[in-house]
Parts: sequence; C-alpha cells; structure tokens
Amino acid sequence: MAPFTLAHLSDPHLPPLPKPRLIELAGKRAFGYVNWTRNRHKYQRREVLDALVADVKAQGPDHIAVTGDLVNLALEAEFAPARAWLDGVGPPDRVTTIPGNHDAYVRATFHRFGETFAPYLAGDDGRIGFPSVRRRGPLALISLSTAVPTVPLMATGTLGPDQLASLEEVLERLAAENVFRVLLVHHPLKSGARHKRMTDSAALLVLLQRHGVELILHGHDHIHSTMWFEGSNGNIPAIGVPSASALAHGHTPAAAYNLLTIEKDNAGWRCEQTVRSVNPGLQVRQIKHVRLI
Repeated sequence: MAPFTLAHLSDPHLPPLPKPRLIELAGKRAFGYVNWTRNRHKYQRREVLDALVADVKAQGPDHIAVTGDLVNLALEAEFAPARAWLDGVGPPDRVTTIPGNHDAYVRATFHRFGETFAPYLAGDDGRIGFPSVRRRGPLALISLSTAVPTVPLMATGTLGPDQLASLEEVLERLAAENVFRVLLVHHPLKSGARHKRMTDSAALLVLLQRHGVELILHGHDHIHSTMWFEGSNGNIPAIGVPSASALAHGHTPAAAYNLLTIEKDNAGWRCEQTVRSVNPGLQVRQIKHVRLI
C-alpha cells in the first residue's frame, strides 16, 4: 500500500473580519471585537493564509484536516465567506473540519457552524454529530467537538459525558480493525492556561489509556506542539500547529501546517511529520521533519 499523506492546519481565523452590526457587539463579542481592532488584525492576515493553502495544495496531500476556529466572533456575516474559503481548500470528500471555540463564540450563532459546514463534518454514515468517523485510505479520522460558548475572557472547551460515552463505543469498534486512528480535536489535551483548557481532558485521557489511537491532531494554542500521552499500545503523539493565518509576533510563531505521511510498517505503522511554515516573504519552507511512530 502506498503511503497516505494527511495535511493538518488549524485556526485560520479567516481575515478580514466583517464589520459587525452594533446589536451584535454585546457581551463576549464586545471584548473580542476590541481585541481584533487593537491587536489581532495586525497578525491574522489573509495573504498569509492564502500562501499557506497554496503550498498545501502544491504538496498534493490525500486528505486535509482543519481543526477549528475558522471564524473569529461567530458573526452571521462570517460564515458564508468561511464556507467559500473552505470550498477553495478542497471538496468535502478530501477535507474534514471540526469546530473550535471561536466557531461557537456565542449562543446566538452556536448552530451556524454545523449548518454551514455540514458536508465537511458528516461521518461516512451521513450523520452530522460528534464523534464522527471518516475512513480515508488506511485512516479512520475520528472527529470530536470541544466547541461550547463561554463567558468573556474564557476560551475553554468541553466534550461532555454523551460525547465521551459515544467515543468509547467508537474506539471499541475501531480497535478490532486494521486502521490508523487519528483523533481530531480543537483543544489540546493538556494546557498550562486554565482559561484555555479542555475541562474534561482527564476523562478523555482515561479512554485513550484504555482503547488507544495512533495520532492526535489539535490547534487552539497557535504554537508548534508535540505532547505524548499514554495509550493502550504505547505512547500517542499529540501534534499542535500555529494559526494558519498568523504573522510571527512576540512568542507566537508564523503560520504553519503539518504533513503526516502514514504507511504500514510490518505489523505496525510508520508516521512521519513534516512541518512547513510561511516566512516573512510569504514563501513556505520546510522547517522540520521527524518520525513520530
């Protein structure tokens, strides 16, 4: 079997932000809008995102995973442009996305992500919900949602007991199959920032110790990240990636994406990670290559 290549990008925070209506700038959105106008518009740039996506396409991956935060304040006017952008990344059979906390920024538009991106969310059974499973080549892509509205200044995520119970059923079923299991989740399983953590990550870690997966991909922290967690058959690499539209600033790295090359290796699997990043001249270059498994 030929190697299968999965591209992973996250947190495009699609710029520019549409001008909100005054009625939309209540509560949490008011804080987010001030942050955008004072700071984030300087660093979340459409030309950076376009350069990165062009390079992803040039690499010709078999599939692309986008792990959330496609929009910024979940304004009604943000969703149609974000869907048009994702359509430009690739068709739903070649691209999988999940929501992030910014996609569920407020309760008023909490439903809009599922409505707008339904073809990119649906599992192979056609169902829109989480967890969902998509089979692509030797991979089983297992999508989770930690996207929940939160109070101002908080960016936590939560799976909830129902999703965790369903995930256990999915993992039990896949454990008997010869597939490379990739868990897609927006929030990292471990965070040093209390206001950005996954609130029930401990329960997820227990499930992974019991049933295992081969790889975890996430976003949210806007940094390069590799963490290892205990699985049922050894340690599991969990890989994070910077925002796909970011200019480097302060301690925040420039936009980047991961290429994961996966193939059978005797009775097990081989997985190699290549990281490609946008430089100040909007050129995309390889900055890392490592074997994970």
